[in-house]
Amino acid sequence: MSVGPIEGAWAFALVLALILLRLPVAIAMGAVGAAGMVLTSGAHSAGFLLGRAAFDAAFPYALSVVPLFVAMGVITARAGLGRSLYGLMTACVGHYRGGLAMATITACAAFGAICGSSIATVATMGSVALPEMKARGYADSLAAASVVAGGTLAVMIPPSILLVLYGLMTQQSIGKLFLAGVLPGLLGMMLYLGAVSYTVWRHPASAPPSLRQAWRSRGTALRRVWSVALLFTVVLAGLFLGWFSPTEAAAVGVSGAVLLALPRLSLADWKAAFTEIALTTGMIFTVLIGATVFNAFIESTRLADTMIGWVGGQGWPRGWVIALLMLFYIALGTLMDGISMILLTVVPATALITALGLDPIWFGVMLVTVCEIGMITPPVGMNLFVVQRIGHLSMRTVVAGITPFVAADVVRLLFLCAWPALATWLPMQLN
Repeated sequence: MSVGPIEGAWAFALVLALILLRLPVAIAMGAVGAAGMVLTSGAHSAGFLLGRAAFDAAFPYALSVVPLFVAMGVITARAGLGRSLYGLMTACVGHYRGGLAMATITACAAFGAICGSSIATVATMGSVALPEMKARGYADSLAAASVVAGGTLAVMIPPSILLVLYGLMTQQSIGKLFLAGVLPGLLGMMLYLGAVSYTVWRHPASAPPSLRQAWRSRGTALRRVWSVALLFTVVLAGLFLGWFSPTEAAAVGVSGAVLLALPRLSLADWKAAFTEIALTTGMIFTVLIGATVFNAFIESTRLADTMIGWVGGQGWPRGWVIALLMLFYIALGTLMDGISMILLTVVPATALITALGLDPIWFGVMLVTVCEIGMITPPVGMNLFVVQRIGHLSMRTVVAGITPFVAADVVRLLFLCAWPALATWLPMQLN
């Protein structure tokens, strides 16, 4: 049986329908891809193709960076390093009106630089920051929103698991993608701080001021995080200066995290950490295998080539095409998590971007930015559910304060569209 672009489009629609029916994303993509292969190639040939696709999805050496960065984030989180970072930021800016929310965002950015996972950052910083802000009289909506939004910085500021997966799926340099995420990540942090300032300006009672801490207290807080700062510097400086590859950088990071955590964790803590690492890594690889099977079928339908030809024939300006893609991804982000969104759509989308003559490194940063919007947007924004569970809050409360932060992400997206050099300048310095 021959298939074409129409069958490919129906396959995409079927996957989305299954996801809406609460079927796990990995199973939805794998099942549709497998069924398509059986229909087009027969059961015997499809069996060989499916086995090869699953092997090819998990075998590449570059994928070893994923469990290593996951392990780095889990171990540092369980060792209490997130609490030390939050203590430092609170000592520095916590006395300002809205300062604890600002400290939460900056601590999330710092922790994300040694974690790479948005959900892990939200879970770690939320357990520390939410009780503290509640005790200081902060509105639950502002406290929840600052944790929800701040956690997304972990998927932009390197090391980022989403950028790693994008690089592997599109065969782009992971090192260049990490460099591309630095300035947009810092811009996102500044815009989130602006969102806090706006919220406090509109609702002063949502964030009462606190007492200024003495310089001695700030020095004590700084001494508690010197090891984290050293680990961050070694991993990123070594990566950007070419001392080691992304996989080697991840291995150095894990080794440093283990050394820092050894005196802090009990045997039970290590067992829980390894269990979490295994479950998280297994989830990512399961989705990756499902996406590989699905994409193998989609490639056989030539959907990407047809889409490129159709868009090219319309004569649309490239800006319009990018705008439509971003709107599509924002809508898709309300239905699934960032990893699934990237693995499901990145192959045809990148083919279209490349055909338009646009930089795939820049597009990767744009795509991750949109994934961040999806993480904080109902109904399926993953960070919302994590904060709801940790803070024992209603979903209405969690969502109530998120609008200024979503607006900040949209502004960042517009900046990246207007000035692509925000994402491409640093990677160009490697050439």
